[in-house]
Amino acid sequence: MFKILKYTFADLIRSRWSYVYLGFYLLLGFVLLFLNNDLSKAIITLMNVIVVLTPMIGTIFGIMYFYSAREFTELLLAQPIKRSHIFLGQYLGIALSLAFSLVIGLGIPFLVYGVAQSAEIWDFGLLLVVGAFLTFIFVALSVNISLRNENKVKGFGYAILVWLFLAVIYDGLFLVSLVMFDDYPLDKFTLVASMFNPIDLSRILILLKLDISALLGYTGALFQSFFGSGLGMIVSLSTLLLWSLIPVGLLIRTARKRDF
Repeated sequence: MFKILKYTFADLIRSRWSYVYLGFYLLLGFVLLFLNNDLSKAIITLMNVIVVLTPMIGTIFGIMYFYSAREFTELLLAQPIKRSHIFLGQYLGIALSLAFSLVIGLGIPFLVYGVAQSAEIWDFGLLLVVGAFLTFIFVALSVNISLRNENKVKGFGYAILVWLFLAVIYDGLFLVSLVMFDDYPLDKFTLVASMFNPIDLSRILILLKLDISALLGYTGALFQSFFGSGLGMIVSLSTLLLWSLIPVGLLIRTARKRDF
């Protein structure tokens, strides 16, 4: 598995799209820090970019790599290697390469501007952790979709639909349900519903760490009132970890049962 992971990581990290991805965050980090003297404001702006862009890039990279490397994967399947090791190694290679580009791209500007000596170092570190979580989650979802759909057009369509649903449509349906059933106690429903969307959960987690009450919103305020900032962060991180592990378990199960 580690050899497959190493090969996939090296293959993707040399890709020009990885350099473009790294360069985008590098430029974004320098621009935001140049324009904002307050690091907290730069972190909030980056949060709004990361919670939408990182899942989209993870989804597209994951689905593109698995369809383009199908012949190589079939060659590996003919070798005496466990199926779970093949697909798990490829998945980790994709996710780690994207997470590496994210961390390096944002880490360099913040180190240059001296974030390591400021009080916002923990907020920035949490931002990178959340970005890495979202990368692993959506790469795993896209890999599951590619394994279950041989047709590339259908696979791409389903993957983009999943990202679009969690990034945009889910919030719209959630707000509509709150308006329609505003006469009922919806506190517990709101907490549970927010946990079913890793993008919303990531946003709440960062805002809880920043402790910005004006930007918490309804679900963030509920998290703070129910759990408090400390326990709320633990619950959010644990849920994001589950979001990362469950798709990987489904990936391994699909790889073992599917007839290639």
